[in-house]
Amino acid sequence: MIHTENLTKKFGDRTAVEALTLDVREGEVFGFLGPNGAGKTTTVRMLTTLIGPTSGTAVVNGFRVGQNDTDIRRCTGILTETPGMYDRLSAEKNLTIFANLYEVADVKGQVEKYLRLLGLWDRRADLVGNFSKGMKQKLAICRALLHEPALVFLDEPTSGLDPEAARLVRDFIEEIKTQGRTIFLCTHNLDEADRLCDRIGVMKQRLITVDTPTNLRQKLYGRKVVFHLRQADDALLARVRALPFIKDAQRVDNKLVLGLDDPETHNPVLVRLLVEAGADIQFVGELRHSLEDVYLSLVGSTDKAD
Repeated sequence: MIHTENLTKKFGDRTAVEALTLDVREGEVFGFLGPNGAGKTTTVRMLTTLIGPTSGTAVVNGFRVGQNDTDIRRCTGILTETPGMYDRLSAEKNLTIFANLYEVADVKGQVEKYLRLLGLWDRRADLVGNFSKGMKQKLAICRALLHEPALVFLDEPTSGLDPEAARLVRDFIEEIKTQGRTIFLCTHNLDEADRLCDRIGVMKQRLITVDTPTNLRQKLYGRKVVFHLRQADDALLARVRALPFIKDAQRVDNKLVLGLDDPETHNPVLVRLLVEAGADIQFVGELRHSLEDVYLSLVGSTDKAD
């Protein structure tokens, strides 16, 4: 769906995006993460042909940036971080204007469809200037989807929304994913990225890494299982450490924290060993690092390298 090679954008002497080589698969939710000023929005603007690259190439849905820009605009939808709407017009009129610009066949039907889906139908006649920030954000999402694009770029889609509205938008993203659309999601909400994204890319002018959230956790931290015992001692820890599949073992109070490559296979062996050693197992759980831990580790390591 998206393929870039050495895509670069410079503003004078400042490099905003450096040699970005990236592939985004059709039908996936791809999360694009990075600190402010990392080049995320600049990348989106290049891929949607709002600005041209300084060098490198990009192909979007089979169309080449810089050569087939009109075709790219027809097959993509975009929600910018600060979407501009016509404040002196109603929500319905705003969407009607953009539906006509996109040459939508059933303008009235599409406008009603998305106003209802985003919970704005009852406010369709109200002036957009009287809308809250969250309502404007939902209206901008409607605008991005009016022409049923195959690829949708969402830049901070839940910014400014209350928890109920943010959940509605997340559910909506999952729904349009089931329709086979590709979603390119820029967000600072790491919990949101963890729940919604099939893969994530971490960016800081250069692309640091791309993988699934689960694989990134495992690469950085491995998998750790915590055995909560009624009582643990160093002798029990030593018996566990002697097992060949244990990569790392620590005792924290009455808990054994064990590093394993394959907990599904080795947990039953550990349970039997601990029971035979007289341990009372209260419960077993896997230590799960958050995507925030992964993100901060990756960005922090880049800072040190720089």
